[in-house]
Amino acid sequence: MAGLYFEEFQPGQVFDHALKRTVTEADNVFFSALTHNPAALHLDEEYCRNETEFGQRLVNSCFTLGLMVGISVGDTTQGTTVANLGWDEVRFPKPLFHGDTVRVQSEVLELRESRSRPNNGIVIFEHRAYNQNNDLVATCKRSALMLKKPEA
Repeated sequence: MAGLYFEEFQPGQVFDHALKRTVTEADNVFFSALTHNPAALHLDEEYCRNETEFGQRLVNSCFTLGLMVGISVGDTTQGTTVANLGWDEVRFPKPLFHGDTVRVQSEVLELRESRSRPNNGIVIFEHRAYNQNNDLVATCKRSALMLKKPEA
């Protein structure tokens, strides 16, 4: 188990996740197809080259969000999370493209005891994803219901 228990987090704690991932065309096309998202911005290279300001396909933002949170799991919540309670303030300030390499940083914003579950606490994370040029490509706040340390 690599994740931390509720009591092991502190507000202001920052994780620079070592895991990075280069996004491929296959990632984007498969994800868009699996989620029934036929947007030309993700699938039609000619359209994007000739009709958009980007000149190429954009990586599906839901894939970007999932990858950003997924990269964070090993260092923060793997094996110690009870449930993902929600994602708030999801933003994509710059696009992600095929061939971009994503790195992620997570910060603990807030901790609070669960009112209804005495063996759990809630951790609010801010996740930030950057491309290989250190451009911020995604952010979100994530609320996670976490296990407390088992009593000895």
